[in-house]
Amino acid sequence: PRGQALVTIHRPLMSFAIAAVAAVVSLTPANATNIERIVSPGGIEAWLVREPSIPLIAMNFAFKGGANQDPALKPGTANMVASLLDEGAGDMDTTAFQQRVEELATEIRFSASRDQFYGSIRLLKDRQQPSFDLLRIALTAPRFEASAVERVRAQIVSGLRRESTNPNNISSKLWWRTAFPNHPYGRPSGGTLESLPLIQPEDLRAYHQRNLARDNLKIAVVGDIDATTLGPVLDRVFGGLPAKAQLEQIPQAMMTGVGRRIVIDLDVPQAVLTYGGSGLLRKDPDFIPAYIVNHILGGGSFSSRLYNEVREKRGLAYGVYSYLAPMEYSGLFQGGTQTRADGAKEALDVIEAEIRRMGSDGPSQEELDKAKSYLKGSYALSFDTSAKIAAQLLTIQVEDLGIDYINRRNGLIDAVTLADAKRVARRLADGGLFVTVVGKPKGLASKEPGG
Repeated sequence: PRGQALVTIHRPLMSFAIAAVAAVVSLTPANATNIERIVSPGGIEAWLVREPSIPLIAMNFAFKGGANQDPALKPGTANMVASLLDEGAGDMDTTAFQQRVEELATEIRFSASRDQFYGSIRLLKDRQQPSFDLLRIALTAPRFEASAVERVRAQIVSGLRRESTNPNNISSKLWWRTAFPNHPYGRPSGGTLESLPLIQPEDLRAYHQRNLARDNLKIAVVGDIDATTLGPVLDRVFGGLPAKAQLEQIPQAMMTGVGRRIVIDLDVPQAVLTYGGSGLLRKDPDFIPAYIVNHILGGGSFSSRLYNEVREKRGLAYGVYSYLAPMEYSGLFQGGTQTRADGAKEALDVIEAEIRRMGSDGPSQEELDKAKSYLKGSYALSFDTSAKIAAQLLTIQVEDLGIDYINRRNGLIDAVTLADAKRVARRLADGGLFVTVVGKPKGLASKEPGG
């Protein structure tokens, strides 16, 4: 999913069979291109990759509107809903529901990002009817019992208290809060210590009723199931949801704070740096060139310019990175690192200098060729399990890239010229950065734009 990681509650996998569901089916992009567009008798659409060699089924789905649909004074609502959908549903309380999940060797998960509400199920083919029935009641008849709400709330609050002293969390939340002060993106998706106590079962029911509907739903299925069987399954699982979602309109957002640096004093051994600026929306024609440029700059792990300059040459940090974050309502370029206190200023100076150099000179032809080769070759790793394939198919739907995107993707990368890369590099660098620093960095102080 895109956006900030949430405070989520993960249950341990309870059987070998569940682990097997997530680990099987080895396909390549070429195999995975046999995507069938299925429309159920009730009009629910899904993309299917049939793989009959192993008797397992993976389904991923998403509803448009995640934490951005939280009430303004109650951030964390979507995250609580995600944490509670399998805490009892229909006539089963939490214990009965979880026992049934374990008996069926099924895995059901929910989560919420800033822009999407996600779900998934992994199941054995010979147990598909009772497994899909569990998913159906979790989606259509969650209980939101007071006892479960209070237990989950306490677990999330405990996590938020730990985060309140974690420099990485402090830096990230400060960055988002400052960059989007009057937008849902500025609110922490996992909630706050102030907002969590305000969220009541009726808020959870209202969110569930407004946001989980058939018209804002995308579904991807991979495994041993054919189109004839899948159609009725889609109607059985999702047909009981409302026909139309009642989403609040979210405005496009321009980040603020470019040129600003905020330093928060915290007595920790290392300084955490979070930086970011304007990026590109996923539908922007320059997104693929920007994706390649960022790989060269900071997305290529051990091969990136930032890694080479910050770690290899100077030993200032264990890792440093940058990435594109194409949100639904804003495109961002972000990154971060953590370093010793006396190296924070030099690390930030090097990062900013490398971004400026990329903007002024662009990548070399050799860098571009190597990046394109790597990005094309490594794409197969996104299709080496059924779970990964389902996740890829869902992402392609959510980002509206087209059912033939897997076939077109490497050609889009090949088409990027050095002139394209240089032009887009200037576009990324010219946007400027907003930086947050948490720790006791020597020689770094807060500053306003132009300061």
